[in-house]
Amino acid sequence: MNDRYHEHYCGIGRVVLTLVMAMVLRILPLPPQLAAYNPDWVLLVLIYWALAIPERVGIFSAWTFGLLTDVLTGRMLGQYALAYSLVIYICLKLHKRLRRFPLLQQGVFVFSCLLLSQLLLFFVKNLQHPAQLHGTFWLPVLSGTVCWPVLHTLLRFVHVSKRI
Repeated sequence: MNDRYHEHYCGIGRVVLTLVMAMVLRILPLPPQLAAYNPDWVLLVLIYWALAIPERVGIFSAWTFGLLTDVLTGRMLGQYALAYSLVIYICLKLHKRLRRFPLLQQGVFVFSCLLLSQLLLFFVKNLQHPAQLHGTFWLPVLSGTVCWPVLHTLLRFVHVSKRI
């Protein structure tokens, strides 16, 4: 019985560690030329874990890490929490189908999720003060979609090898 609890909490710890690492990548200071390409690592990791272990990573996790991302990025409190929660809700509703999809089709879904999040963040920002939609708006969505297969493979290795 003790081993089961130990495995459960170690597994959750590893999930949280991957999310913390994603948060570090999210706020990593990059040169201005590369900063526009920095994808939403936290959302990508949340999507993976919501598809892989939906019983452990859900809307509450998305909301919590969204609030932390709001604080880390200096955005209005609740922006990322709302966007992440909505995306993870969709992932949880579709996770049984999405698990069977090949990685390329999952990439199309991830593109849609990243785009939805980005549009929601733009909408909230536009409510605060009118903003223009620039060409750089699409770059994190595209780079996140390109990074998805590598991130999926890396997190899958962590998931399977550590029996999370």
